[in-house]
Amino acid sequence: MISDDDILVDDIEDIEDDATQLFEHFRIDADKGQEPMRVDKFLFEHLQHSSRNRIQKAADAGFIHVNGKPVKSNYKVKPGDAVTLMLDTPRHDTSIQPEDIPLDIVYEDDEVMVVNKPAGMVVHPGVGNFHGTLVNAVAWHMRNVESYDPDNPEVGLVHRIDKDTSGLLVVAKTPEAKAGLGAQFFNKTTHRSYLALVWGNFVEDEGRIEGNIGRDPKDRLRMAVFPPDSEIGKSAVTHYKVMERFGYVTLVECRLETGRTHQIRAHMKHLGHPLFSDERYGGCEIIRGERSSSYKAFINNCMAICPRQALHARSLGFVHPADGRQLDFSVPLPNDMEELISKWRRYMGP
Repeated sequence: MISDDDILVDDIEDIEDDATQLFEHFRIDADKGQEPMRVDKFLFEHLQHSSRNRIQKAADAGFIHVNGKPVKSNYKVKPGDAVTLMLDTPRHDTSIQPEDIPLDIVYEDDEVMVVNKPAGMVVHPGVGNFHGTLVNAVAWHMRNVESYDPDNPEVGLVHRIDKDTSGLLVVAKTPEAKAGLGAQFFNKTTHRSYLALVWGNFVEDEGRIEGNIGRDPKDRLRMAVFPPDSEIGKSAVTHYKVMERFGYVTLVECRLETGRTHQIRAHMKHLGHPLFSDERYGGCEIIRGERSSSYKAFINNCMAICPRQALHARSLGFVHPADGRQLDFSVPLPNDMEELISKWRRYMGP
């Protein structure tokens, strides 16, 4: 079975800071005949549209309570236990509302749609972003298609990218299409490449990064890289190739073998090459270059041009889930990254 986390394999939207108050979102009282059962399995059997992996993550974060106290995933539910899901935000209407938001549609047929997402657009409604998302825009676009229910997890987004990452995403219009595309992502047969401007100059022209990616224990808003043979995080592999060198920064192409939360951002940070202008991973600091006031002013101007991580999902390829055609798509850099790179060319030019 393919879990939600295997299907939604790209960068998950940023989560909010810890709150001191928790709110009950779900409760079930174990009956008198309840056989001992792990709490993650117990909730998986009672919660719709949620994977066991996500329930385990909720337990790790202290959001699964039994009889008023947080428990781990391996807690055995007993007769009469009150099992609750407690979250750090009040309950909210999670139904997807269609909103008239322009979409840059690269390709569309009866089964799939490929969209070029602009930087700054949240992919899916969540904490602090219940409106104005890509999913709301898709719901409006599909509002007259009776078979498309935006609240049905069997249709819709097949993968995600961060709010401040631009580029290509595929949307499944039918359950069959989502199952087929989800299997391709799970089996790593899709083709995805990104362009990223990163700090520093690579010694090699190309390389491979392998390292598990999991939540940073020092900062839950970031991901960190752990040894591949560790039991922490999930395995992740990124291939990179130098496209253009600017001395203090480098334009690289990154091809994803896996798709984990913040994969490229975390892997590049791990190599000592954080993405340019990536505040969360240290890319807003001047890591390479001169100490002059003119260079500092140049960097500040660059970051004003592109005030987000310089990352763009440039290409996407997959087999059409209905007719078996190989589909490959590519979109140019958005204006902010194009202007940023042009500025570096002029700065480092003869």
